[in-house]
Amino acid sequence: MQGINLAQIGCGYWGPNLLRNFSAVAGCQVRWVVEQDASRRKFVEKYFPGTATTADVAAVLNDSAVHGIIIATPADSHFTLAEAALRHGKHVFVEKPLATRVSEVDVLETLARERRLVVMAGHTFLFNNAVRYVKTLIERGELGEIRYIYSQRLNLGRIRSDIDALWNFAPHDLSIIQYWLGDPDPIEVQRSGSDFMQAGVDDVVFLNVTYPGKIMANIHVSWLDPQKVRKMVVVGARKMVVYDDMAEDKISIYDKGIDRIAKLGENMDFDAPGRFQFDYRSGDILLPKIDWTEPLRSEAEHFLHCLRTGETPLTGTTHARRVVEILERAQGRRRSAT
Repeated sequence: MQGINLAQIGCGYWGPNLLRNFSAVAGCQVRWVVEQDASRRKFVEKYFPGTATTADVAAVLNDSAVHGIIIATPADSHFTLAEAALRHGKHVFVEKPLATRVSEVDVLETLARERRLVVMAGHTFLFNNAVRYVKTLIERGELGEIRYIYSQRLNLGRIRSDIDALWNFAPHDLSIIQYWLGDPDPIEVQRSGSDFMQAGVDDVVFLNVTYPGKIMANIHVSWLDPQKVRKMVVVGARKMVVYDDMAEDKISIYDKGIDRIAKLGENMDFDAPGRFQFDYRSGDILLPKIDWTEPLRSEAEHFLHCLRTGETPLTGTTHARRVVEILERAQGRRRSAT
């Protein structure tokens, strides 16, 4: 597979970004864009003249020259389209989330394995160099034992009706946290949220995930916040890291912490329960230089690499399944506001 032909289904809000990046990768051509909206088809025809447009999904699935399908449609259509693509012998790249149920992910995984096809979810932040830098810090043990992680993904709009704020925003943070921690199986998932604008569609959600080793993660998502915030904090026993995607310095490493110091007891027992003093450390703040490459370009190149080599994608069904599983567990705990 030297020259790879792709087709993209959907070119609305996020679709043009995918189309631009896949079209720019050497050895790849986006042969088709499937779009129901005539104005969006005209957009593609104007800015991507080498790509044909159609409103007919079946025509693209039946095109034997197409090797893979990019799916950039509303979340509730991801599974149906991905399943159809796999059954037609196409590799699949699906914008996050891969599906809305674990059982659906399992179907896609089985089809891909049986037909030796690649399935990759668009968890773009795993191709962000700042996110990868934090991963290396954790793996090298520079932060010490991880105690907790919290994130904020906030904005004023864009309000959606097909999915709530949790399914819209939290897949990003869950994907990052799972990646940082090595894709562990959470012990407990709890959620609290409310639907202020549309009944049954939560505008703000607080998600708490407990992992083995007493690691806690808190995710706050909202599209009703006055500020645009994209921030994550990792608190370790030795050091702490702030990843702020909106800041010029994406990563800040704080040499701060609190250490327990044994306190001498009456019987020279340093280890007696409760006999501790605490040492508060406040060292330097390091702002490492992070080389910038567009994550979407790296993501597109990775998908095409996997098509050519058969390599399992970083954001394949195993990773995508864990993210969907946590979201599904959280959805099961949703309670209507009273």
